[in-house]
Amino acid sequence: MMKKLGLLVMTLCLCAGLWACAPHAAQGGSSTESPAAVSIQSKGSDTIVNLALAWAEAYQPNHPEVNLSVTGGGTGTGITALISGTTDIANASRQIKAVEIEEGRAKGVDPTETVIALDAIAIIINPNNPVTQLSLQQISDIYAGKIDNWLDVGGEDRPIVRLSRETNSGTHVYFLEKVLRLGDSKSTLLFDPRTLLLPSSEGITTEVRDNPNAIGYDGLGYVTPDVKVVAVSADGVSPAVFPSADTVNAGTYPISRELYVYTNGAPQGEVKKYLDWMLSPEGQAIVLSMGFVPVGE
Repeated sequence: MMKKLGLLVMTLCLCAGLWACAPHAAQGGSSTESPAAVSIQSKGSDTIVNLALAWAEAYQPNHPEVNLSVTGGGTGTGITALISGTTDIANASRQIKAVEIEEGRAKGVDPTETVIALDAIAIIINPNNPVTQLSLQQISDIYAGKIDNWLDVGGEDRPIVRLSRETNSGTHVYFLEKVLRLGDSKSTLLFDPRTLLLPSSEGITTEVRDNPNAIGYDGLGYVTPDVKVVAVSADGVSPAVFPSADTVNAGTYPISRELYVYTNGAPQGEVKKYLDWMLSPEGQAIVLSMGFVPVGE
């Protein structure tokens, strides 16, 4: 009796296993399975990460043929991942460096650039700080440690607390080259060693909000109402201008840049379809809604 019972149990288990392995008919009677979705990895710039997430959330429901994955970590992280073959799209808030292109080509990777949006770098201070405008030279002198007190730029007698993104950030590199060094490729000027390096744009905004002596910089899309944006003059003589889509497009705001994605060679297949959608009116409307400037506006 026990042997018969054991054989019955084994037979039931075998049948269950075969049923689990067999293809099942979809609800409604169809037995056709949908093809496996194509995975697209997007990694890199923390400036772009919220925009990349918004794009993915809008695109994914209408395109079940792809699985989109978005992570940040900084521009350097994204480009390194592209070179190592662990991401399909590298998001970057600075242009790829010549040494990175060489490294990629040595590994059979051809980094190819697509401009996906424009951005302004906003200079932000605490709302209680009376300063309303700064020149590029003053901002450079502050971050180089040549100006240490708000009194020297029209503020109160308070020490200046400098905030910056970490060195892996494309925004950090852009700010170093275009603001601190004022675009001089021969300059070796560096951030004052007292500058506090923070890992995220949100971290800078939070610290500026809470510290009356702080100054920081952030992509325009990350600026919140609880910080104060400073108008910037290109040379101390020209009118100081606030960052906005209009002033970026007009070329009057002096700290603006392009934002990029990099792929291995010209985009192909589902990656190309996705990038084409990013640049479409629908994708660029999301750019504007996230506080950035659409391409071609």
